[in-house]
Amino acid sequence: MICEKDNLGLNDINYILSNAFFKYSDFVIFTNNCCYIIPLFIGIFLVQTFALCIFAFNPYIQYMSIQIQYQKSHVIQGLRYHFIKQPEIKGLMLFVNVYAIITAGLLFYKKIRPELFLIGSLLWIVLMVFFWFLLPWLFFRKTTMFKQDWLFDFDSTGASLNSESGTATWDWSEVTRFFESPLFFHVYFAPKSFFILPKAHFSFEEQQLIRGFFRKK
Repeated sequence: MICEKDNLGLNDINYILSNAFFKYSDFVIFTNNCCYIIPLFIGIFLVQTFALCIFAFNPYIQYMSIQIQYQKSHVIQGLRYHFIKQPEIKGLMLFVNVYAIITAGLLFYKKIRPELFLIGSLLWIVLMVFFWFLLPWLFFRKTTMFKQDWLFDFDSTGASLNSESGTATWDWSEVTRFFESPLFFHVYFAPKSFFILPKAHFSFEEQQLIRGFFRKK
């Protein structure tokens, strides 16, 4: 029992509880001034968060340079997302899927022969093999762009790519479309003019900057 005395004031209770805590606890973490330490930690956290936001959205950030190297398996994976997101390919895949669903329903009610459903299923498999495996591999084989190293420079106004074969420079406003796949930033300047940037070469802060520039274009 800490205290059995009646009519204790608030200060008395606080004094008794504090003494009991520090006398009998073997796991004391905070001191009597813990009420000052907690706000201090909160203040430090808020200051760090504010500084990070300032860094992320600073419109006058200096030029940053990142060396980019490509891995074949990663590039092929990124190209898969590129092709699947093309409007004509998406439309074709949607048509085949609708056809397969309709023929499956008609086959269930015995309105059509099984061959029609099998044709749709076979066509869906052929398209997936072509667009998901064969086309990215052929594109990589015929393109030298992903077989060399690049130096990617960027700031708040634009970016540039430099390699032994040439240089490309653009403003962020020239980017017409942008999306992310698990391994890459996909940057489009026209429906068929694009570039992919490997996320692995960017730190977390740099990735946030890149996203901010693309979204503000």
